[in-house]
Amino acid sequence: MQIGIVGLPFSGKSTLFQTITKTHLDPSVLMKTEARHAVIKVPDARLDKCSEIFSPKSTVHATIEFVDVVGLKKGESGSTQFTTNFLSNVKTNDALVQVVRLFENEAVAHPDGSVDALRDIASFETEFILSDLALLETRIDRIKKQLQKTQEDLLKKELPVLEKCKTILEGEKPLRHAHLTKEELFILKTYQLLSLKPMLIALNLDEAQLSQAEDIVRRVAAVKEGKDTKIVSFFGKIEMEMSELPDDEAQVFMDEYGVKESALNTLIREAYALLGLQSFFTVGEDECRAWTIRNGMNAQEAAGVIHSDFVTKFIRAEVVHYDDFIVAGGSFAKTKETGHWRLEGKEYSVQDGDILSIRHS
Repeated sequence: MQIGIVGLPFSGKSTLFQTITKTHLDPSVLMKTEARHAVIKVPDARLDKCSEIFSPKSTVHATIEFVDVVGLKKGESGSTQFTTNFLSNVKTNDALVQVVRLFENEAVAHPDGSVDALRDIASFETEFILSDLALLETRIDRIKKQLQKTQEDLLKKELPVLEKCKTILEGEKPLRHAHLTKEELFILKTYQLLSLKPMLIALNLDEAQLSQAEDIVRRVAAVKEGKDTKIVSFFGKIEMEMSELPDDEAQVFMDEYGVKESALNTLIREAYALLGLQSFFTVGEDECRAWTIRNGMNAQEAAGVIHSDFVTKFIRAEVVHYDDFIVAGGSFAKTKETGHWRLEGKEYSVQDGDILSIRHS
């Protein structure tokens, strides 16, 4: 899973990237035009607890790749210019985090002259909609010309979907807010449409706004939150200082400031929710591991994530939920006694926090 971090200049985009990846980059590196990538472990206290119980040879966390997307430039008028390079870099991401500046800093002027969250959010929304419109208009024209020569069924199915999306975009609405069917989304998948990507809007606040954070998020969410769009807040300057501390000291720092959750945990939790993802575990003395799957995947599909051969060779899944396992003192024998351990068939819908052991031929 790849999450792209975008934002206007001086919004705190690169600060957020450095904070969650614990990379402290030299200013000269930040001036370069190449996107910055970092793969990080997904924190999961449940996996850590399983490792305490089994003392395995290895513990493998799920991972997420974060990308600090670059390419925005200042136009001749001074306002931000969305370059072709920037839009191309955004297309490869599964979801986006848009960093929006709400802090005041006279030493670092906002590129558009003032702090205005709704305006900044709208600037990205508009550019993504225009980019998608241009792409769809070109494709629609091409399909119509092809249909004059051939009545290919795939083209006949594709055209009404693209025209439907074009109408939505012309109404100045991002496609992620539209209620598209699975079939429609499948047709659109290859186009990597920008306004269709799930969006997490991260409001960058300062220390003076700590007590107002929830209210600020609520006000922005009332206008901008919708299907596949979520509003959260973080404190860039505070988080940057915390990222330089050991974990125990960082927790004390958070407690002193009243910060309930780190930016990393917030982003991962909300990204999983936006993308419809969850985790299940495999545990034992050799390895304890977290696996990421989509909500609703059945046991046979989840087994295929562990190893592709398990899809065809699947027999049964031994299942116990993490919570029941812990209540039973970390003993599989006791979960069998209490009836929480069970055998499930291939159609069983795997739940977040399930511990699985796959029986296969």
